Amino acid sequence: MHLPETELPVGPLQWRQIVQWLRADSIISAEEAQRTIARCSQAESSQHPLVRLASVAMTRVSDGKLLDVETLTEYVAQRVGLPYLRIDPLRVDVGKVADTMSANYAERHKVLPVQVSGSEVVVATAEPFISDWVAEVERQSKRSVRRVLTNPQEIQRYTAEFFALAKSVRAAQKTGGGSSSNFEQLVELGRSNKQLDANDQGVVKVVDWLWQYAFDQRASDIHLEPRREQGVIRFRIDGVLHPVYQMPPGVMSAMVARVKLLGRMDVVEKRRPQDGRIKTRNQRGDEVEMRLSTLPTAFGEKMVMRIFDPDTAVKNLDALGFAPHDAQRWETLIARPHGIILVTGPTGSGKTTTLYSTLKRVATEEVNVSTVEDPIEMIEPSFNQTQVQPQLDFSFAEGVRALMRQDPDIIMVGEIRDLETAEMAVQAALTGHLVFSTLHTNDAPSAITRMLELGIPAYLLQATLLGILAQRLVRTLCPQCKRPDPEAPLQVLTDAIKPWKLSGGYQPYKPVGCIDCRMTGFRGRMGLYELLTLSDTLKAGITAEPSIDALRRQAVQDGMRPLRMAGALRVAQGMTTLDEVVAATPQP
Repeated sequence: MHLPETELPVGPLQWRQIVQWLRADSIISAEEAQRTIARCSQAESSQHPLVRLASVAMTRVSDGKLLDVETLTEYVAQRVGLPYLRIDPLRVDVGKVADTMSANYAERHKVLPVQVSGSEVVVATAEPFISDWVAEVERQSKRSVRRVLTNPQEIQRYTAEFFALAKSVRAAQKTGGGSSSNFEQLVELGRSNKQLDANDQGVVKVVDWLWQYAFDQRASDIHLEPRREQGVIRFRIDGVLHPVYQMPPGVMSAMVARVKLLGRMDVVEKRRPQDGRIKTRNQRGDEVEMRLSTLPTAFGEKMVMRIFDPDTAVKNLDALGFAPHDAQRWETLIARPHGIILVTGPTGSGKTTTLYSTLKRVATEEVNVSTVEDPIEMIEPSFNQTQVQPQLDFSFAEGVRALMRQDPDIIMVGEIRDLETAEMAVQAALTGHLVFSTLHTNDAPSAITRMLELGIPAYLLQATLLGILAQRLVRTLCPQCKRPDPEAPLQVLTDAIKPWKLSGGYQPYKPVGCIDCRMTGFRGRMGLYELLTLSDTLKAGITAEPSIDALRRQAVQDGMRPLRMAGALRVAQGMTTLDEVVAATPQP
């Protein structure tokens, strides 16, 4: 219920008032209210009333859940008739925030601008009854103010972060040196070998903020993209790119130089692509590896940082998204002593994570696991990892040839790209080694025809190929806000998964959107898998010019679930949506 305007208190929010409201609205019991008043009355505290009440651990009558700061803030917002807002830092233009008011003013009044448009500024506050600052902000910003109620801890945290970032950007802009804001300047910069000051403290702070922010937001990639007017920073989260911040070209150029310096790349060379890697730590103190890649563009160097978070890099089969049926068949496959196992799928479909997770399982002290990669994706202590170096004529084929003399048990070839590499992989399998590798094909059966097209004879494939795993990644529904979808074609889904005689109550869900998932309805990703194993009947179908349809039909008879069918099962289980599956998987 909302309080009438005449009943609204004046001055700072009081914890006793909130307890009375909670009791009056039957959110907490009379006993809980008495216990809370007794505990909060014992000593004075400088904490905000919402934080203080959350520390007492009150429980809700309806479901027994604890009332945390966020829940209490949302309740008070409803009670006093103010909109509630949980700050999403990805949606805040930090530069405009800092232009609206000073850091000292924000800290003194405990307010924070979060959205700035041409006519309005949205200001977050944790004090609904204090508004004496509104007129001044409206006069200074020449915009109307709209107040929203926000968790006081978030206001405190983001006030420090946003204004510190804006200060660092301004400092970097003053000292960052010349900018390569158009193509002509880029050419001139390359000729003069002029180096930006990558060690300037403003630049250092902005880069540190960028990394910690990316880790906090679960980003898999950081894009630094120079443009004519303003450089753009974007994060890839759950497979989707999100704009994060705009930087002056000079600051963007200095940031790229700073990262290149830390990645031991040639800072002066800006006219050719470069690769590097960095190891740093996240907020929890865990080591995080990043693979760096630069590319010269018309307005400067574009940089992409691929983040390999230890939490997501190596997972067990359940966490990867394997259904029990496929997990069991995959376990049987990787236990074989020799042969070739291929993992296929487009770039960004999770092939590397699957391979590393699998190799981690088989890399015991009794076996020698060796890899040849381009580039080495993640450093893994239990493997012997080798980097391909084309400039030294050290290719995948040369790498496998060298590994054969290193007494390996299991070999992982980063990618089979040509006949020479394919021949070496087959040779390694024939001589008693278990070989893992990747291919770029649409589905599992297509990998057989791809190997034949490269020039591998059919009889060698029959002798060495053990299995092929095709995979895709789909976004998973946010567990906090997903809702049953009565309009989903449940009958179509259950008919699709009938051939596997799966039973159980199926309930498709739809995305809704909440604070936890940034109103997208999705949080995290999972794998869809299509596992083809080579039965005797299927081997007989591998000829010089095989029928791909015949191979696919036989694979399904042998237990392979096509990617789209695997997706249908996940939709029926309420883990993702039909649209996600259709967008990610090929037509069967």
